[in-house]
Amino acid sequence: MKINDLDPLMPYQPQESRYESMKFRRCGKSGLDLPMLSLGLWHNFGHSDDFRNARTILRTAFDLGITHFDLANNYGPPYGAAEENFGRIFEKDFKPLRDELLISSKAGWDMWPGPYGNFGSKKYLVASLDQSLRRMGLDYVDIFYHHRPDPATPLEETMAALDLIVRQGKALYVGISQYNAEDTARASKILKKLGTPCLIHQPRYSMMDRWVEDGLLDVLETEGIGAIAFSPLEQGVLTNKYLKGFPEDSRAVKDGRYLQTDKITPALLSTVEQLNELARKRGQSLAQMAIAWLLKDPRITSVLVGVSKAAQLNDNVNSLQALDFSEEELTKIEQLLRA
Repeated sequence: MKINDLDPLMPYQPQESRYESMKFRRCGKSGLDLPMLSLGLWHNFGHSDDFRNARTILRTAFDLGITHFDLANNYGPPYGAAEENFGRIFEKDFKPLRDELLISSKAGWDMWPGPYGNFGSKKYLVASLDQSLRRMGLDYVDIFYHHRPDPATPLEETMAALDLIVRQGKALYVGISQYNAEDTARASKILKKLGTPCLIHQPRYSMMDRWVEDGLLDVLETEGIGAIAFSPLEQGVLTNKYLKGFPEDSRAVKDGRYLQTDKITPALLSTVEQLNELARKRGQSLAQMAIAWLLKDPRITSVLVGVSKAAQLNDNVNSLQALDFSEEELTKIEQLLRA
């Protein structure tokens, strides 16, 4: 990470008003409330990023009442870098505030060479969390996720590993990510039987990626599991960022792994332009409307946002001021998305 400490930040004193504007929702049938906006460290916290900017993003998030920071073992680049850099920032700015934070991590994707550094075995999940805790300088995480389904490992083993991690005191709650409806129901039943209920599911969900509506949200409601949606802005497509070309600092230009410029077609931009106009009539930016559209469903506990600049967080948080949609607006959105 670029060490930008020539003009070091002053010691951090959080805003006393930090809980006044943030709204919280209960996570499933647990006793835990999550902020309706959470901060993901998937991008912009790697070793090639600016340390001062990363600190400013985290400070701004917390000052706005965003108490939940979400990581994973392989966030970077390189793998592990986001957790390492978060640990440095935690030590500098947030250690006295640990009990006001919800910190999560995950394992399930490739992390180190060989047969024990990937997927969903008990060996991998326990070892990975031990490494994550060392990188972040923490005694425990609040939530630990299995990051993706592993069809080659018995689900009973993977869920038993999550239960073990809680019993070892390394996590307070457990969750799963990207599991389909059927596997989520199975995982929930196994965890309930073990005595460690599944707290939360982290699916990819946006106006343009709606697979969760095909049964998963119904399962979550039935099982009493919360949901935190990631990629709510479809990697920046659901903003005004690409309406006039491709900015040099945009994700499509800087990192084509998750969004390729050739995927942003004239037809897609036409849809985005019309959604942007609808958002304007609602008194919102397109990003704000896209977040509000997700949160209109009470089954969505929180929306996970990632930002490259701290100022973007203010825009995101302002989405909470207008979560209601008229039937006319919802119908128009559906028409535009199906065109």
